[in-house]
This record gives sequence, structure tokens and C-alpha cells, in this order.
Amino acid sequence: MKQRILFVDDDEASRELGRYNLEQAGHAVNLARDGEQALELLRRQHYDLVLTDLRMPRMGGMELLQQMGPRTAELPVVVITAHGSVETAVRAMKAGAYDFIEKPFGREVLLLTVERALERRRLGRENRVLRLRAAGVEREIIAASEPMRKLLETCDRVAGSDASVLITGESGTGKELIARRLHSRSERAEGPLVTVNCAAIPAELLESELFGHARGAFTGAVTARPGAVRRQRRR
Repeated sequence: MKQRILFVDDDEASRELGRYNLEQAGHAVNLARDGEQALELLRRQHYDLVLTDLRMPRMGGMELLQQMGPRTAELPVVVITAHGSVETAVRAMKAGAYDFIEKPFGREVLLLTVERALERRRLGRENRVLRLRAAGVEREIIAASEPMRKLLETCDRVAGSDASVLITGESGTGKELIARRLHSRSERAEGPLVTVNCAAIPAELLESELFGHARGAFTGAVTARPGAVRRQRRR
């Protein structure tokens, strides 16, 4: 599948050259001129890899790494440094970067570093899925038909984003299995997955079941009770 890469650099020529080489290799590329613009794009869209220069106006690569925080464990970052600035690159890697390349970089070095970073991300996600399966969190979905394989590919790509997902289908078609796959392959996989059978809850009690109620809020509410959403967020 095509990988989506965010290339961050204040040098327009460097950005365009990076985009050209990466797109020629089959990747989808978005560009940002500094860390602030990169963070805005990261909030709006899912990416598989970030390439960022370290020295930029407004927000440089080191601050971008700090702002991304724990996300770098799931989203690899490759930093671009000036020739001879290895010490700076090492500091960036201690801050969460996966690897670095030096300017001026050749096409072969760029593509090799990118492929290594994407492979590391793929292996990390596979290892996490295997751990969750071993723990019984995710049940493996075996598909033979082309439409089902495309559905699973879409599911896996969406899992890495913050998008809200609506799953529809007739009873028995596997909606909950898809929901569990989305959860287990998302950045929230280590947290709880809360299932609620809304059809089994009277309409007048649905809000209370989800969000809780205070004592005396309605007849029979003898004590305060946190709802499903609040109880799970506390864990």
C-alpha cells in the first residue's frame, strides 16, 4: 500500500526535491515549511513517517519532536541535519527520532533510510497485534474475497488515525470484529474497549448509563454513579 509521508523543511528547493524522489518511489507526500505547520497537518491527517529538518524558523525539528511526544513510538521520525552536525542528530534520536540523514543527501540515502523506518514501523505494529492476539484481545479475521481484503486494508489504515468511524451492516456480518480490529491496531490499543448494547437500554436511561448521574437525579438514583465513559477513562 502507498505510504503517506510528511516532509518538513523551510528550504523550498529541499522540500520539492524530497517530494519528487519520494513520489517517484511510490509514496504520497505532504509538505510543511516548519514545525508549527507540521503539527497542524499531523492533527488533521494520518501519516506513516515524518522527515524533518532540525533548523527552521518558528518551530524547529527538536521542538517538533518534543511536541509529538509519545507518538514517535508509533510514528517514526527521521531528522535532517547539516553536514557534520552528528551531535545534534544524536540528541534528536535521544528525544525520539528513529534515524537521521545529513544534508546534502542523495536519492539512494533518502529512500534507503525511509524504507528502513517504514519497515521498523510495520514490524512494531505486527508485534503489537501478535501480543494482543496472544492475550485474546483481538480475534484474527481470515478473508479470501477481494472485497473483504480491501475492507481489512482500509480498516488497518484508518486505525492509525484519530478519525471517528461508523461501521454499518446487517446483523451477524462482523461489525464488532471490525471494531475490535480497529481498536487493537490503534494507538489506544493498550486502553479499554467499551462495548454498549444501546438497544438493551431504555431511552430515558441511556444518558445515565453512558455519562453517569448524581444522587437523586431521578427516581431510584439513591447514589451517585459514574457512567461507562467516565469509569473507563479513569483506568
